[in-house]
Amino acid sequence: MLGEGKKGVAATMNMQDAAEHADGMLDATFRAMKPEVQWAHGQTSSGNCDLTRRRTVMTIISEERRGNFLGMVERFWKKSGYEIFSVNESKERPAIFARTSDGFGISLIVGYKGQVFFNVDSPCVDESDVADPTAAPNGPAYEGVALPRPNVRSDFWSAEAPAASPSPWAGTSS
Repeated sequence: MLGEGKKGVAATMNMQDAAEHADGMLDATFRAMKPEVQWAHGQTSSGNCDLTRRRTVMTIISEERRGNFLGMVERFWKKSGYEIFSVNESKERPAIFARTSDGFGISLIVGYKGQVFFNVDSPCVDESDVADPTAAPNGPAYEGVALPRPNVRSDFWSAEAPAASPSPWAGTSS
């Protein structure tokens, strides 16, 4: 489990607080994406004292632009103070795993057919009920049905030619 025991901010959190914190981490990550990608909520899961919030990218991220996408997210996470503790450099299924100073884990995982998944795992917190996320997806919600494979085309992210620069996010300040 991430963050054995309760430390720092997590020591005063319950599962709902942790879910809201995880949602904030995901919101910030998705706001940093330029150009924007379409996403949908994944299932929230919880254990005895931890939970995971998920988002799935519905925009097609081409193999040629995948490195740009991963680089953009990694740079944002580093700028946000997250520690990158593992990178899977697989061509088909790359992934980035990071951790916050308060024990939350965040990951970007490229899965089957290039679908991109984001997960935020909380450290151990006090047990409580957990409400659904309040942020509305920027596309179909797919409530009650399995998420399809990526099905939204982007002039930038879905292009089948390498990008001219490392990423559209490089060199900007926020």
